[in-house]
Amino acid sequence: MNKNYMVSLIAVIVLFLIAYVGTQQGAGLQMVFAIIVPYLAVILFVVGFARRVMGWARSAVPFRITTTCGQQPSLPWFKQAKIDNPSSTVGVVIRMFLEIVCFRSLFRNSRMKLRGGPHLTYQLELFLWIGALAFHYAFFAIVVRHLRFFTEPVPFFVTLTENLDSFFRTEVLYDAVQWGLPGIYISGFVLLVAALYLFLRRVFIPQVRYISLVADFFPLFLIMGIALSGIFMRYFTKVDIVAIKELTMGLVTFRPTIPDGISAVFFAHVFLVSVLLAYFPFSKLMHLGGIFLSPTRNMTGNSRQVRHVNPWNYPVKVHTYDEYEDDFREKMVEAGLPVVKMPEEQA
Repeated sequence: MNKNYMVSLIAVIVLFLIAYVGTQQGAGLQMVFAIIVPYLAVILFVVGFARRVMGWARSAVPFRITTTCGQQPSLPWFKQAKIDNPSSTVGVVIRMFLEIVCFRSLFRNSRMKLRGGPHLTYQLELFLWIGALAFHYAFFAIVVRHLRFFTEPVPFFVTLTENLDSFFRTEVLYDAVQWGLPGIYISGFVLLVAALYLFLRRVFIPQVRYISLVADFFPLFLIMGIALSGIFMRYFTKVDIVAIKELTMGLVTFRPTIPDGISAVFFAHVFLVSVLLAYFPFSKLMHLGGIFLSPTRNMTGNSRQVRHVNPWNYPVKVHTYDEYEDDFREKMVEAGLPVVKMPEEQA
């Protein structure tokens, strides 16, 4: 078995058990996992996120780093790719929007594969694109839904998201069997399935497995653990929503309190979320902020229209070609080398 994902899986299970056992009756660590750890996680997330973004923002990028998938503005008979290689701010905004909202570059990603012997073919990675879209949008919907626990009154867009997300309901109503579930939040199951797909892709595709590290598997297992514990609390066990709302509102208003009746599974769920928040700025998940500062995406491709000079270049004494020819014109003519001006023209 791949030791990288086994280490990550064991780490997440141990984290869950630490919080679950530590918040059982008699352990007395509810304050640690419900108040201290979430506050520390949010501080680490905000400070770490800001530090990484500021570091990228301070990085000097004096030249335009253009992509190779589109033609720059050039000679009139070359058609410019105005989205892939824009020369205007409007084009950059459109390219950034399509990248952030639609994952446009991932949609155009391809994979090399040998078919029919030595023939090399290229295939679109459509399943990776669909899985990434499902993963990110489901995660976004879950974050928006959970704003219900941190706001009073609840904003309209949170209620709208909940209504759209929970349109599906299942019930079995017979005389012998009476069974049903509350409105099923589709985003929770989509997130779990998408994270599982991204994990299996790293395990079963040899090229991806070769470059996958513990740091690649750990956030996937964290997110799967968060999704599984959330699904378990909603559909398989009873949780006191009123008490949870009181706890979360206390954290937001800096008047923390721990009401009675909150299960240990909820504390473990919060602990996994806190670990994810604290881990976020130090992981590859920081592409959330990095995408906005990517020089290949947020800069115009006008290097053929505008001369870009490195601002910290030290002065260099330049010997132009005209000066070179003035110095060696006679010798160039004697050697049969072409010159712009003949010696008699110079006179």
